[in-house]
Amino acid sequence: MTLLAELVATSQRVGATSARLSKVRELANGLRALEPDEIETAVQYLSGELPQGRFGVSYAMLQAAPQVPSASAPTLQIAETDRRLAEIAQLRGAGSAARRAAALSELFALATESEQQFLVRLLVGELRQGALAGVMVDAIAAAADVPVARVRRAAMYAQNLGAVARTAMLEGADALARFQLELFSPVAPMLAQTAADVTEALTELHGSAAFEWKLDGARIQVHKSQDVVRIYTRTLNEVTGAVPEIVEAARALSARELILDGEAIAFDTAGRPHPFQITMRRFGRRLDVDSMRETLPIRGYFFDCLRLESESLVDRPARERFAALAEAVPEALRVPQLVTDSAPEAQAFYEAALAAGHEGLMAKSLDAPYEAGNRGASWLKIKKAHTLDLVVLAAEWGHGRRSGKLSNLHLGALDPATGEYVMLGKTFKGLTDAMLAWQTKALLARETHRDRYTVYVRPELVVEIAFSDLQVSPRYPGGLALRLARVKRYRDDKRPEEADTMDAVRRIASNSG
Repeated sequence: MTLLAELVATSQRVGATSARLSKVRELANGLRALEPDEIETAVQYLSGELPQGRFGVSYAMLQAAPQVPSASAPTLQIAETDRRLAEIAQLRGAGSAARRAAALSELFALATESEQQFLVRLLVGELRQGALAGVMVDAIAAAADVPVARVRRAAMYAQNLGAVARTAMLEGADALARFQLELFSPVAPMLAQTAADVTEALTELHGSAAFEWKLDGARIQVHKSQDVVRIYTRTLNEVTGAVPEIVEAARALSARELILDGEAIAFDTAGRPHPFQITMRRFGRRLDVDSMRETLPIRGYFFDCLRLESESLVDRPARERFAALAEAVPEALRVPQLVTDSAPEAQAFYEAALAAGHEGLMAKSLDAPYEAGNRGASWLKIKKAHTLDLVVLAAEWGHGRRSGKLSNLHLGALDPATGEYVMLGKTFKGLTDAMLAWQTKALLARETHRDRYTVYVRPELVVEIAFSDLQVSPRYPGGLALRLARVKRYRDDKRPEEADTMDAVRRIASNSG
């Protein structure tokens, strides 16, 4: 059986190099050395995930655990580590916090100092040595000697990358086909890159494209099997009970089985879309659904069909999925769409979207498959102003009327090549008093350390930033800085891995140049 120390050593080697190919090579070598029953757990650990998910281990508890003297030599095995963590995760009831703390101390007493550090970062969600999903997919393909496209496709529909790795390494490429889109098993939504305008979008997509109004709503995925309807958010949380209007509309569709991708959006009495923050009230924790249905009605609009009856459509070109959508969903429930190769026609459609109160357009290749969870070049978003979804890395204490509040945000984007966050600038603009109070509490709950002026935090909060342009700056490691940045809103519907990366930032910088 493989020692946890060997996995830790792999993690350290991966973290020590910024080169993607080197990370892939180290991970692949580490995977090949594993026993069959260890593959799934090891891949999840190296990806910074726990098979048990996040469970009730507080940050304070984790700070106390490493105070236990470390083992002098490595003896802890991967399987034993996972077994002990599973037992801790299952502790429930009165006194469970104390029992978890004791069990953690027992586990840490078996671990060497480097193993203790690895476990703390794993449990708190800070294991960022650059083994991101994309890097791990490449490593699995290399370790199993199977085409990376097969692994990438399977990863879209698997519950975790560990299961994909085990299948690829033990059964080969053909076995990966068993990972399919399934009803009531939601997948991460396909994401978009950015285009400056409709002309650039047509150039990037090589001719005719499907342009759609970009609604500023909440992304939803609707699954239907006869009368059973379930609705999921972009973070894969089920919200069926919060939006009965959309459930009823989906149930009324004639198809027996459907999976649809779309947006939920609330409108005012004049038929204009509410701001995103207003729409999101329909998804709050404490809801009087009947009352909100009267005061804040919500509708679902759909732009993609991932399954129609018994057939998955995700691998089909978009034109076929759009045809299936038109067959299954009436026009009143579809996002307005225009297929054209004419820039003037697309521009007029863009202006109509803005006039109706929406954000802009999406431009989509007619030939591309649906790439769940990927920010593919076959989808492009065109907005009136530059915006990026960035991650908060730190915040500085405010002055004057903002004294005692964390105000000036340090903003960053992940660089896929290195697995590290790159700082792009700071801003305190656009923050209301309510946002200041909320973000101070939220950031302090994620604090990792601080100095005299600044609180540094785990990169978990996503914030949408509007800005005029990007400028070359030797001050920041990425060589780019936001100009006239302003907070537009917090994206509590987005996970950090769904935020824009440095690839999107560089694309905007290139277009601006």
